[in-house]
Amino acid sequence: MKPDVAFVSTDRLPEDREKGSPVPPDLAVEAVSPTDKHYDVTEKALAYLKAGTRLVWVIEPVAKTVMVYRSHTDFTVLTSEDTLTGEDGVEGFACSVARLFE
Repeated sequence: MKPDVAFVSTDRLPEDREKGSPVPPDLAVEAVSPTDKHYDVTEKALAYLKAGTRLVWVIEPVAKTVMVYRSHTDFTVLTSEDTLTGEDGVEGFACSVARLFE
């Protein structure tokens, strides 16, 4: 199972980059498609966290929201009024949620 987008900071990458990386990403991003079931997308997000991913974003284009998962019990829904940040997964990143859907 692979996310639609993944980010791993360079300081966490293995020295031998020719081989596949067993390092979980700092950030995993899933974009919900029309054929996705909500349950399946949530299950994937929680699986990434269980594998060691620090932060998961689930982008929902119909509702124009982003669900930010930090743990199984710590998650937030962001709307077009909010700013999406990289928190400790992608430090320094910030973007208006509305801008994602322009």
